[in-house]
Amino acid sequence: MIEIKTSYQQLEARLAEIEQLLETLHAGQVDAIVSKDRIHLLRLKETEDAYQANLRQAKVAQKEFEDKITRLERQLSQVKVKEAQAEAAAGLGNVAFSVGDLGDTMKGVEEILNKRYEQSAGKARLAKDMVNMDQVQEKESERKAMEQAALADFLASQGVAAPAQTESAVPQTPVVKEMGPQSGGPA
Repeated sequence: MIEIKTSYQQLEARLAEIEQLLETLHAGQVDAIVSKDRIHLLRLKETEDAYQANLRQAKVAQKEFEDKITRLERQLSQVKVKEAQAEAAAGLGNVAFSVGDLGDTMKGVEEILNKRYEQSAGKARLAKDMVNMDQVQEKESERKAMEQAALADFLASQGVAAPAQTESAVPQTPVVKEMGPQSGGPA
């Protein structure tokens, strides 16, 4: 058997390299160590904290978006009321009224408002129907399954027993799509 002797300079170089690696590890400058068969994550807590911070930020942004939508809906309602008042005033401004004329004019205003309401409701239903909730739910389920698989793989690689998983009891309701006015008649 051939024995290879390592020179003193080679041993010093290897020792210096190992000491530098240890200093880097102690300073927290390494996120993971990659070996031939797996990756050892060292800063998982920081990564999880960053993920949670991003998740909270997304929830805050979603809430702000929902609040803005609510404000815009309220403002739109106020605009519609003012428009209706302006139309009524314009329609009634130059008319000499008798008792029968007033009822006819108000009926015309009511018909205009009903028509605008039906058009707006139709647009809202169309916008809702354009979102494919089945696809959204499928992507959410896929993402959750991938997260659980990654966590299970990581826990197994660290020698930690994964907690028993229970199926979430989220009932999947079919999406009912509606087209046209709700009255059932032609638009």
